[in-house]
Order: sequence, then C-alpha cells, then structure tokens
Amino acid sequence: MAKKFVVVVGGVISGVGKGIAAASIAKILTENGYKTTAIKIDPYINCDAGTLRPTEHGEVWVTSDGGEIDQDLGNYERFIGDEIPKINNITTGQIYQAVIEKERKGEFLGETVQFIPHIPNEIIRRIELASEHHEITVIEVGGTIGDYENIPYLFALKSLERKIGINSVCYVLITFLPVPNHVGEMKTKPTQQAIKLLSQHGIFPDIILCRAVKELDQVRKKKIEIYANIPADMVISAPDISTIYTCPLNFERENLGKKILNALDLNPKQKSNWSSWQQMVSRIINPSREVEIGIVCKYIEIGNYYLEDAYISVKQAIEHAGAGLDCKVKISWISANDLELSDEEVSQQLAGLNGIIVPGGFGTSGIEGKILAIQYARNNQIPYLGLCLGLQLAVVEFARNVVKLPEANTTEFKPESPHPMTVLLPSQVEIMKNSRYGATMRLGAYLANIKIGTLVHHLYQQYNRIEKDQKLISYLQSDPHQKFRLGVINNQSAYTQIIERHRHRYEINPQYINPIQQKGLQFSGYHQPLEESVPLMEFIELTDHPFFVATQAHPEFKSRLQDPAPLFMGFIQAAMKNHYEK
Repeated sequence: MAKKFVVVVGGVISGVGKGIAAASIAKILTENGYKTTAIKIDPYINCDAGTLRPTEHGEVWVTSDGGEIDQDLGNYERFIGDEIPKINNITTGQIYQAVIEKERKGEFLGETVQFIPHIPNEIIRRIELASEHHEITVIEVGGTIGDYENIPYLFALKSLERKIGINSVCYVLITFLPVPNHVGEMKTKPTQQAIKLLSQHGIFPDIILCRAVKELDQVRKKKIEIYANIPADMVISAPDISTIYTCPLNFERENLGKKILNALDLNPKQKSNWSSWQQMVSRIINPSREVEIGIVCKYIEIGNYYLEDAYISVKQAIEHAGAGLDCKVKISWISANDLELSDEEVSQQLAGLNGIIVPGGFGTSGIEGKILAIQYARNNQIPYLGLCLGLQLAVVEFARNVVKLPEANTTEFKPESPHPMTVLLPSQVEIMKNSRYGATMRLGAYLANIKIGTLVHHLYQQYNRIEKDQKLISYLQSDPHQKFRLGVINNQSAYTQIIERHRHRYEINPQYINPIQQKGLQFSGYHQPLEESVPLMEFIELTDHPFFVATQAHPEFKSRLQDPAPLFMGFIQAAMKNHYEK
C-alpha cells in the first residue's frame, strides 16, 4: 500500500481541470524523486467507459492491459511518463459488482451487506490495491463534492485518513472563481460554498487551487484564507493557460510540490529538473513554423457546441509532434457528414490543408465523407495518417478506386458487400451474437511484426521506439496472463517488432491482401495471433506518395511530450514539407 495520498476534489462545477491538476501534481512529485501513481474515481454505475458515447463522456482511454477507462488517466500517463493499469480507474459499477459477487459467494459469512461499511471498505480495498508498490498516490474524485454519487467515496477517503493518519493524506480542493460580465469582479462565494460542502464530510482542504480566467489577486486570496481557515500561501492561483503542459511549471513557481510534501511530512528526494519539459513547452508557445491539418471525424458536434474531448489523445499527439519539430499545428475539425458531397465540393472544403487525419470511430455516420477525404489526400499528394478506422477506410477507398472494386466496403457498415474489405474474427462473431459489447473488443497492447525498409519501420527506428518497446516485449514474455499480446513473433531478419495499443473488432480481410498489394498499397506490418491462422494487418503505406500511412492501432495513446509518437512525427514532418516546399 502507498504510504501517502493526495486527494484531489472539485467544487462549484465539473470540467475545471481536476484531471490536469492531478496529473501535474503527480508529475511534480515524480520530479521530486517519489514513485508516484494516480487513481481516477468515476462515480457512474457503468463498469468502465467502454460503452459510453464519446459525445457524452469524451474519449475512451485504452490502457496497455486492455482497460477502457476515463480519459483523465491518459493525462496521468502523459505527465508521469509511466503506464497506468486499468485497476487505477474505480467506478461505482465496479464497486457494487464486487460487493454483490462477494455476497453471492458467501464471503461475508452471513453478514447483512449494507452501504456502510461494505461499500466504503471495498473502495478502500481498491485504492490500496492500485497504490501498491508506490510511495505516493494521487486520487482524483470525479464530478464535484456536492454530487450525491460521491458520498460513498468521500466517506471512504475520510475512513482511509483515520486508518493511516492525518499526516498521510493531503486534500487539494479545486474551485472555480467566475467573473460575471455584468459585475466585472471575481467572485469567491462559490468557493466558500464548496469549502462548506466539503467540511460536511469531515474533510478540510490543505490546499485550494483556484481556477479562473485571470490570476487570483491578494484581495480574493485573503477572503478565501479567512473562510477556509488556511494560510494564504496555500491558496494557489490556476488561471487559464494556452497549453496544459504549462500547468506543472506554474504550480512549481508557487512551490506546490514542497507544500504538498510538507503536508505529508516528507522532504524532496532529489532536485527536480524541468529543463527538457520547459524547452518543449517553449516550442509549443513560441514555435518557429506553422502548418494546418484537418481531422475528419464524427464525434465533434453537440448541439451548438463543438467537443474536441472525443479526440483528446489525437490532439495531444499532434501537439507533442509539433513541439518536437518546433512547429505550431493548427487543427481544422471537419465533420465527416459535411463531406458527403461532390468531388469538387470536397476539394473546396479540404483545399489549403497540409495534411489530413482520419481517426478511429464506430457507426455508419459520415463514413462516405471520410472515404472522400482519403481519396482527396491520395489523389492530391496530401500527407495522410489513418488511425484504426482510418486504416480500414483507406483500404476501402483504394479497393474502390485503384483495384476497381466499386462496391468494396466493410462488413461493419454493409454486411452484404460483395467485396468485404474487413471482417470479424470467429471469436468476435460469437461475441456479437450474444450482444456482449463491454470489454470484448481487441483491446490493449499488441505486438506488430514490421517489415524492415518500409517507411513505418524507418519512423519507429528513427525515434528509438523499437529499442524502447523491447523492454515491454520482455515484460509481456514473463507474464503468462499477458503473453497472448505478443502472438507469434517473426524472428526472420526481414522483420522487427513494435507494440501499440488497439481498440477494434474488425480486421482486414486476408482474401484481398495480395490484390491490393499488387496495385501498390503495401501492408508493412502484421500481428499473428496465437489462436488464429490468419495474420492481422497492422500498417499500410503507399510508396509513391509523400506520406500515406495508416495503422490499425492507436499510436496516440503512447505519445508523450518528451517522446512523441513516431507516426505523428512523420506525418507532421510531411505536412511541413507540403507547406514549405510547394
């Protein structure tokens, strides 16, 4: 069990940046030499995020061990730099399911199973399990402290504090200070109400992070100090910023790390070094070059508003690559439905873009628009990067227009297609028959054998990912429960291996691999499952194109500010060349 905990809770409204704050705190503690992890508590009754609509909950983050969880854990990984397993996402559905299963098995020995103590005890058990082998664990409680569904978690956290001691838990409250237009003054009353609500659970914040459009002034700090009964230097300003990666740097200037360590009776183990991080942030804020790319997607429009959270990891991977190349990447979000037009109209919509990405997705909406965007990129020598569905649709487009199979489609969208480019594996057919959709896709990290000499191989080698992935391969070989992720490794000299994360059901139909390759679209990597005789295609590329690459995987999930994803680096490089060498 971890020795110390930092609990991050939110007041006033949700969506003010608890996840970024928690990730920044974890990063700061890591820089101070502590082995740190992070847990996200989601108070919904879903067992995981796998079946939630992206427009409702944002992106589904996929862990290496196959978890479909909250996107905040993606921020934890991006900031800390370590992989976080699915057990670090706790939902109410998981808690109640575990308690009920124990009751059915007779593990409570005839006790009357009740909300108290059994639900809080299970929450504490899960926290202890997820925090094993770490010195400090940051726990983010989703939603706000006033939500009914958070009552069991706040009770459990207070119980945990009593169990391990008050100096082993530091509470950080994140509040929002609005500036109403008709008043023109920053208001502290919502923060005061949040402090009051939290105190009703016997919890008093050690530190208050104040989110606002502007910096917090001394007048407001003094007000909060009096109401919260904490020193003014424990009230920390957290204004809006241009990039989330500035957040830990801002907190460091406020000595947040030292203040948290003091609250936990700890001292820094090492002097933090932010030089590399600072350099990348400077490139994001003041880049020397600029390109514009389009992301053709479907989970973007919600009424009169646009929600980019459904593609947050793609957006972050682009920002990482841009920072790595000292280039600002302007993103044009394009609804795929708006592209279901004539070729001329599609050209007008996409003209001027230096690159096009088609990310993952499910359902038939906007599919033809995405295919037209891919055709435009291929025909006009525009750099293209396809992710998951973006690979499958690139194969469909190529089959229709180059292989001359105009009725080519995927069985996901047209089961009766005479030329199905994608099919379900036999194991997935049985799952779909039984309507078992949760946690049943091909999920998590899988090995790909990639052909040496291809563009895909060149990019993974150039950015040292092949060498780094060897460590993960060695780990998976030693774990009998995860070894299936490696499949059959091709040890021939013509291949090498990398690992990426996946989330999909459909695979490229092996019957069409040779006809497609004969026309010039190369399959540059594959995975060979242990239980299947058919190889699963992982990468494609066009050799007579500046950059036309797609993957069945989601490389965005392994991208980090200081270690950008190779395919995104190659794509942004090609976009820069498209812009500056026309």
